[in-house]
This record gives sequence, C-alpha cells and structure tokens, in this order.
Amino acid sequence: MSSRNNNHVKILFNFYSNVLEEQTIETMWAQTIDSQHGLYEIDNIPFYASIASGDIVIAEYDEDEQMLTYRKTSEYSGNSTIQVVILDKTFPMIELRGIFDSKSCETEQLNDGYFVINVPANEDYKIIKEELVMLEEKGIIDYAEPALSDKHWIY
Repeated sequence: MSSRNNNHVKILFNFYSNVLEEQTIETMWAQTIDSQHGLYEIDNIPFYASIASGDIVIAEYDEDEQMLTYRKTSEYSGNSTIQVVILDKTFPMIELRGIFDSKSCETEQLNDGYFVINVPANEDYKIIKEELVMLEEKGIIDYAEPALSDKHWIY
C-alpha cells in the first residue's frame, strides 16, 4: 500500500532473526482493528519477522520503545511469507519477482539481493514451491519459509 490512512499504525517487532543471526528490529504497517484490545492487521510483507501479511497481532504501547510493540499473533491469515536471497547476481531481480507476481504473489524488494514473497491463502503453494525449488537447484536463489501457513504445508 503506497499511502497510509489514519487507520494505519507502525508496529515494532523486536526478535532474534535466524536469517541475520542477530537480534533484529523491524517495523511494519498495520491496520487498526480494535485499539482498545490492541488488535492490528499486518498490512505489508515482513522482511524478517516470522509472520505474514494479513495476520492479526496484539500490540501495546511500550514505554521503553516509545511506540506500539508486537506482543503475539492473535489470528493467522492463512497467507505465507517466503524470503528469497539471490545467489546468481546476473539473473535480473525484476524477472525473479515477475515469476511470482505472475502467480498472484505480491513481492517486496529490500535490496539488490533480497526480496520477500506473500503467498495468499487461496493460492496453490505447490506451483510456487516447484518454482522456488527449480530456481534453487539452478543456483539462482536460496529461500526460507519463516511463516508457512498450514494451508500451504506440502507433505
């Protein structure tokens, strides 16, 4: 979402990142559902946090952080978050993102070598997973599934 309205807030996530192997802080936009009960719906794709767009979280104002801070996930959206690291820098980022965008998966780029994918709950993850595996086997990417929905679990 390019512009935020008055119903949007920033929420701080403070956690240990297995990707970065360090304590990490990430802020995300969320839509206010019920501020009295601290309920917010995540409204962007997390780069590192192990949640998904559309998840309902509980956040409260933290005096030390001086902002709304994540406490726990209240309800899972059914969406999944996939983290992608580009290993073959000669493969254009725009083409890689386009592969997943064409499969109804929104992507968001952090830098020249890293982007994330939001897999909507109603999408067939098997098709996306096959593409990820093929790109990984070719040495083009490596990927992680930090927030894989039960709807997308492939046995």
